[in-house]
Amino acid sequence: MKSNARPPSPPSSAKPTPAPGTNRKKPGDIVSPFQVTAVNGLQLAIPDSSVRFVHLQFRRFAGCPICNTHLRTFVDARPEIDRADIREIIFFHSSADLIRRYQDDLALDFVADPQRLFYRRFGVAASRSALLHMRVLGAIVRSLTREKWRLPKVENGRLGLPADFLLDRAGRVLAAKYGTHAFDQWSVAELLGMARTHTRAGTGEAAP
Repeated sequence: MKSNARPPSPPSSAKPTPAPGTNRKKPGDIVSPFQVTAVNGLQLAIPDSSVRFVHLQFRRFAGCPICNTHLRTFVDARPEIDRADIREIIFFHSSADLIRRYQDDLALDFVADPQRLFYRRFGVAASRSALLHMRVLGAIVRSLTREKWRLPKVENGRLGLPADFLLDRAGRVLAAKYGTHAFDQWSVAELLGMARTHTRAGTGEAAP
């Protein structure tokens, strides 16, 4: 006689990796410590007790011209960012080889995440409407005059959304932004303004 009973499922020893967009961080959340290796070989601690703040940037794909136009403003403002005691760490959902190929002229710490593990950890998603905004069109026009235009190999698609997180020494999320389109992220001025506000308030002086 044929049985319709299903075999028992094997026990799970680990929680499933959250899908993008389902694990969003908000101010007050604590990020558990972890380490990443930048494509330049640096070991980066998140959070980092050697600085007051860590700014995590989740960008799109390596070679994204509008991402590079945005990141160039952070390179230009590096002295002000350093004075504010902010460490910049930038994630791309591309391989290390592609990041080295396309980001070689930007002196920043880039982390390759082609499996999107950290994107999922921070709830960073993609959207079919990522490119459907007037600010994206304006950014593309600006990048035409500022970037070396080439047709990069795109890993994980062109529809990724940006995200920004400001962490203190204890890993506390001080601010978070989930972009609604491809050029929706903090400017340097916004970042420095938030850092000044939290510095005046004594945020991040020491881990508890």
